[in-house]
Amino acid sequence: MEHQIQNYIGGDWHAAQSGAYLDNYQPATGKVYSRLPDSDARDVELAVEAARKALPHWSKCGAQERFQILMRVADLIERDIESFASAESADSGKARTLARTVDIPRAIANFRFFATAILHFSSEAHPMEGEAVNFTLRQPLGIVGCISPWNLPLYLFTWKIAPALATGNCVIAKPSELTPMTAYLLTKVCAEAGLPAGVLNILHGLGGKVGQAIVEHPEIKAISFTGGTATGRSIAQTAAPMFKKLSLELGGKNPVLIFADAPFEEMLNTTVRSSFANNGQICLCGSRIYIQRPIYEQFREAFVARVKALRVGDPEAPDTNQGALVSQQHLEKVAGYIRLAQEEGGKILCGGQRVEMPGELAGGYYLQPTVIEGLPIGCRTNQEEIFGPVVTIAPFDTEEEGLAFANGTNYGLAATVWTNDLMRAHRVAEQLHFGIVWINCWMLRDLRTPFGGVRQSGVGREGGLEALRFFTEPKNVCIRYW
Repeated sequence: MEHQIQNYIGGDWHAAQSGAYLDNYQPATGKVYSRLPDSDARDVELAVEAARKALPHWSKCGAQERFQILMRVADLIERDIESFASAESADSGKARTLARTVDIPRAIANFRFFATAILHFSSEAHPMEGEAVNFTLRQPLGIVGCISPWNLPLYLFTWKIAPALATGNCVIAKPSELTPMTAYLLTKVCAEAGLPAGVLNILHGLGGKVGQAIVEHPEIKAISFTGGTATGRSIAQTAAPMFKKLSLELGGKNPVLIFADAPFEEMLNTTVRSSFANNGQICLCGSRIYIQRPIYEQFREAFVARVKALRVGDPEAPDTNQGALVSQQHLEKVAGYIRLAQEEGGKILCGGQRVEMPGELAGGYYLQPTVIEGLPIGCRTNQEEIFGPVVTIAPFDTEEEGLAFANGTNYGLAATVWTNDLMRAHRVAEQLHFGIVWINCWMLRDLRTPFGGVRQSGVGREGGLEALRFFTEPKNVCIRYW
């Protein structure tokens, strides 16, 4: 049975103004299982009109009221967590257990964190002795745009809209056209929670059509985007001349730097996870693994054995480690990089082939997790974001060489370092050109910390106070004493 998704504008559900719909394919089966509106600039205009009407109340109602509503949204998602997890798995192809234990709980935490944070969002004061006092007002921007990707659909969608709403903005949001279902379910929850009409408007459709219209609209004051570097560059070209605030969380080509004194078993277990969680379709996954030469062969043998043991299968099965990739197009892209790696001289140690599934799953987008060695550091496979279950491994000798390898791309999102040498950990972390550095761990996240990358991995930071600051405008007020 096909589901028909609708836009959420002004507190109600609508078809696109075009009347057209797009097919949404279920990655596990390769079959159409839902349809979503093919929205365009006309839908954006309706959403902006609804947000314009809602803004005076929402921006002035106070932090306490916004806190209470956002907490109710979180409670209702938690009540319906099984439905959300099933929808997330069906839409994205990821294992249902992953959606149930990671994606949906994190979406709940996003709402609760920012609902609470707004109650503690303080202002700066700067007294001028005997003369005046300055203080900073942080006021909502107005109407903002939030555009999120397909790999962590509700997780990253709520990571943007929760701080935007908490700070008193009205939001025009677009989820990925590949994974629209949990955003649609969120509209039902928001309505039930009592979120005023027009405060959150969710539009579905293609990035080049409705996404571009959001970026171009003159009344939308800021754009928060997570996605590919090329799309981020295009957004910046449109938004920068309009002087919009921009937060761009873009691609990554993240290194894992393993020194010979690393805690081996813990490192091995975590590196398998950091390589292949969500089929490697996480911007923080480590896709370039550099191992100090004394333990290279030991690591290679143990790592390949663990990767071969990963179970690729039905996302609904509780013992599945790797579900389906998100789309046929993405599967072909990842498979193309595996072929490229072989052309560049790489040796496939395991994986590299499509997985043929039986019955209803026969048309799904399944791929074996793949490990490749023997590639030049500067080759395309080691330089370009693949965003799939593919990692490369290579040895290094000295600390300086390892750092050069790790820093040797145009990306700078996240890096992981494994060592028991405390002084080396501090020294290496300081020299890695990345927005996030994990030492002897991966994906250990505190929502209070700034999140984002450097170089082609993006502009700006999300999370904690950084998100609250992004969605507000600082105003200095100077009061003279006499």
